[in-house]
Amino acid sequence: MLQSVSQTRNDGVVSHVTNVANDVNDNIAAFGREIEALRREIEPQLGAEDSQHIRAIDKLSKRLEITGRMLLQFSFEPLAFSAGTLALWAHKSLELMEIGHMALHGAYDGLEGADRFESKSFHWKAPIDEASWRVGHNVRHHQYTNIAGRDPDLNFAALRLSPRIAYRAAHALQPITNVFSWFGFATAINLHVTGILDIYLEKGEPTAVPDRERATVRSAQRKFASKWLRYHAREYGFFPMLAGPFFPKVLLGNWLSELGRDVHAAAIIYCGHVGATDFAGDFEPSSRAEWYAMQVEAARDVEMPEWLSILCGGLNLQIEHHLFPRLPPNRLRQIAPRVREICQKHGVQYRSDSWSRTLTSVLSELRRLSSREAAAG
Repeated sequence: MLQSVSQTRNDGVVSHVTNVANDVNDNIAAFGREIEALRREIEPQLGAEDSQHIRAIDKLSKRLEITGRMLLQFSFEPLAFSAGTLALWAHKSLELMEIGHMALHGAYDGLEGADRFESKSFHWKAPIDEASWRVGHNVRHHQYTNIAGRDPDLNFAALRLSPRIAYRAAHALQPITNVFSWFGFATAINLHVTGILDIYLEKGEPTAVPDRERATVRSAQRKFASKWLRYHAREYGFFPMLAGPFFPKVLLGNWLSELGRDVHAAAIIYCGHVGATDFAGDFEPSSRAEWYAMQVEAARDVEMPEWLSILCGGLNLQIEHHLFPRLPPNRLRQIAPRVREICQKHGVQYRSDSWSRTLTSVLSELRRLSSREAAAG
């Protein structure tokens, strides 16, 4: 839908192209009005229902953590150990996505009964520095979604997620490095948002760390290490030590739950934008309506049942999330059918498919982008 229309010197063609451009602009304007009307309708409804939802998810997460840790501490056979690891994985997945991601977006700011989830004071049970993430994700990624050179998420570590990103030799390995990034995905995010990757990989793009002065580098290192060390000391030191002679068993269960959470999170987060529309670095939406259309076309949805969407934190609904980044995930699930209908009505490309097909497409695109010859679609 978002396109530039060039004119030619043939008068008839010029007239035709101008009419097409006007039709496109009128359609986007109408699309924007309907999306804005949906926003004005849904935002006043936020309140007790949303506070109740996040408190219920938080209670479930805590029960899963207690269950998981107790089973790992006292299990003597593989079945209980497996159940404990699975419960702990579910807890960590909920904390990372349905709870933490949206709390730090400000989805619950100002809602009565949701004080614990205020974005500025929320403590994330994940090895990611909260303040760095709010800037790197909320401001830079959401403001410049899929704009090359401005969205830091298009150039993630040694991964090239858009053909508009300048090719480097390391990109040839990304079918392999991509897999490794999944095994420590939360740590990779922390390295990314604190600027450590920018400092040491010198990617040549606008970075989270604008200079490499000693004080700036130390600040980035401190932000990364403070949260990462405290989190992993708890998971790989404190809780295993409580098990005494069963230290190795608890350590293994905690590591497996971390690994499961990271692979699960990467598998849904990568599906959100890779292979969607990307934009040149000088792209500027000319209106709020065009910005809405850009957010839709720069994202992809993944179709799944509600229980699985909760375990994914609503990140299967990246289109709706990028249109309304401060809406709680339960509201994203509520409005998704209406957003799809509005997009289809006005010809804005709404990408949505099953998880298996979307993930297969993403992995194929990552392999394609490992080639220097990969061109913009």
